Amino acid sequence: MRRLLVTGGAGFIGSNFVHHVVDRTDAHVTVLDKLTYAASPEALAGLPGERVRLVEGDVTDARLVDELVGELTGEDDALVHFAAESHNDNSLDDPWPFVQTNVVGTFTLLEAVRRHGVRLHHVSTDEVYGDLALDDPGRFTESTPYRPSSPYSASKAGADHLVRAWVRSFGVRATLSNCSNNYGPWQHVEKFIPRQVTNLLAGGRVKLYGSGENVRDWIHAEDHSSAVLAILDRGQVGPTYLVGADGERSNLQVVRLILGLLGHDPDDFDHVVDRAGHDLRYAIDPTRTRTELGWEPAYPSFEEGLARTIDWYREHEDWWGPKKAAVEAAYASKGQ
Repeated sequence: MRRLLVTGGAGFIGSNFVHHVVDRTDAHVTVLDKLTYAASPEALAGLPGERVRLVEGDVTDARLVDELVGELTGEDDALVHFAAESHNDNSLDDPWPFVQTNVVGTFTLLEAVRRHGVRLHHVSTDEVYGDLALDDPGRFTESTPYRPSSPYSASKAGADHLVRAWVRSFGVRATLSNCSNNYGPWQHVEKFIPRQVTNLLAGGRVKLYGSGENVRDWIHAEDHSSAVLAILDRGQVGPTYLVGADGERSNLQVVRLILGLLGHDPDDFDHVVDRAGHDLRYAIDPTRTRTELGWEPAYPSFEEGLARTIDWYREHEDWWGPKKAAVEAAYASKGQ
C-alpha cells in the first residue's frame, strides 16, 4: 500500500492532487496543511476518511515533519511538496511569510527526507524564470536561467536550489516540476480567473490590470495533478520536469472569454491600476514531460476547461461568497 504525505494538500492545487490520487490509485494520503486563509478543508470533506487524513501543522515544524515523514516506510511512499505562500501581491506587502514557508519550510522537509531516505517531489512555478518579452518566440525550458522578479518567485527559486543541492550533496531522491498558471475548482477568489468569474456571478464588473497585454500559460489543476503523479511513477530522480498545456493567453483574451461565456459584452470591463512589477509573459515548453513520461493534458482546450471552471464557481457560491467582500475591499484600497 502506497502512502503519500502531501504538504499544502488543503490548498487549491494540492487538494486537486489529493482528489486525483484518490480517484485513480489505491494510495493512502496524509495531508499536512497550516490551514491559512488560502486553504479549503471543505475540498477534502467528501474524501474517504480511511484513506485521507488531514493534519493541521506548519512545514517549518521540524518535529511534526519528522514524525510524518517517518511514517513513509514503503519503497513507493513519497512526500509531495505543494505547500507555499503563493500570492504575488501579498509577497509585495510582506515578504517574510514567503521566505519562512517557501525557503525554511522546504529546508525542513529536505532534512526530514534525508534522515529517513524518503522520495520527495517538489512542486515549483514557472515564475522562477522571470518573464519573456511579448514578441519573444521562445518558451521556458529546463535550462532557462533563473531570474525571479518578486519576493514570491525569489523564495520559490531559493527552494528549488535547495532541493537540487540536497540531491547532489546528500543523495536525496527528489524530482522537481515547474508548472505554468493553474486554474480550476477551489482556487481562492483573490486569484485572477476566479476573481473575474465571481465578480460577474455576484453582479459586479470585471477588472483588467493595465492594458491586459500580459500573457500567462494556463493549465487546469487536474492536468497539473496528473503530471505530478506521472513524475512520481515514471520520472527519474534528479531532473526537473516542466508542466504546461500550451495555454498561452493574454489577460485581455481571458477577460473577454469569461465575459462571453457568462453572456456579457466581451468589452464590458474596467481597466484598473497595473500590478507592481507585473511580469510580461510566461510560456512553458513541456516537451520533456510529454515525451519521457508519455503525459498529455486532459484539457487541451483552455476554453472548455474555463467553461467547466465557471460552472463550478456558479455551483459553489456558498464556499466563495463569504470570502468575496474582504478580497474586493483589499483590491479597492490599491485602486484595483
